[in-house]
Amino acid sequence: MEKLNIIIITGCSGSGKSIAIAALEDTGFYCVDNMPVALLPKFLELPLQRGSEIAGLVFVMDLREKGFLSKYKSIFKGLKKKGHNFTILFLEADEEVLLHRYSQTRRHHPLSQGKSLLDGIRTEKKQLQDLRRVADKIINTSRYNVHELKSVIKDIAQKSINLAPMRINILSFGFKYGIPLDANLVIDVRFLANPYFVSELKDLNGKDPKIKEFVMNDDETRRFLKKYFDLLEYLLPLNEKEGKAYLTIAVGCTGGRHRSVAIAESILEHISKTDKSVIVTHRDIDQ
Repeated sequence: MEKLNIIIITGCSGSGKSIAIAALEDTGFYCVDNMPVALLPKFLELPLQRGSEIAGLVFVMDLREKGFLSKYKSIFKGLKKKGHNFTILFLEADEEVLLHRYSQTRRHHPLSQGKSLLDGIRTEKKQLQDLRRVADKIINTSRYNVHELKSVIKDIAQKSINLAPMRINILSFGFKYGIPLDANLVIDVRFLANPYFVSELKDLNGKDPKIKEFVMNDDETRRFLKKYFDLLEYLLPLNEKEGKAYLTIAVGCTGGRHRSVAIAESILEHISKTDKSVIVTHRDIDQ
């Protein structure tokens, strides 16, 4: 296997490792949960399929594997000698937070058999001390909600590699055929002048230069687009920070053939001037 960026997620049970792996999977990493550490060298010898565009590899390893603590030092050392570079990301949380999380999920702590939950948490913390000391990054997740933790994990990954950017799909549609189910942002442009009522324009669609000219030359359209572009410039970075892999901006008019198409094309042109990944789909004239 070619040398890829490798992140090893470990740490305390209940500290948010499942959230971290989900965030990295959404950003293009190939992720394996509860990976036996002894299998890691063999896994890294596997050939990657041609054309694979994964951002890197993520392995979650912790005390669910009984032999993890006794094996990881020699295996990690051997991998480094072979030229593999990896980041150890250690997640932890305060005792009271872990107790609260376990009371909510009602899951069993891996070290609580025959003892109280608090004893299990404290035993695990003690056993993980050496691993915590060699970690490249330690995150206390006590004060993070799910979305904040995903954002933190994504920021860490971006410092080592170029992650796939959020993909933006601009979608024109007609309200008479229903609002798209996958829409994240919906804008209704039925307040704009309608070329449908101009006889020579009625049978054209929003891709035609005559329709574009009719829609874009209206003062109301220009005022609207200026305000909407300002709104998008505010919202797009916030959605990226949230860790979204996809964002669909739906633009609707009555039939989805004229105004929504022309406005969607204009939004595409505006966003395309940035480094963002963006496409446009015209649902009710492309089908």
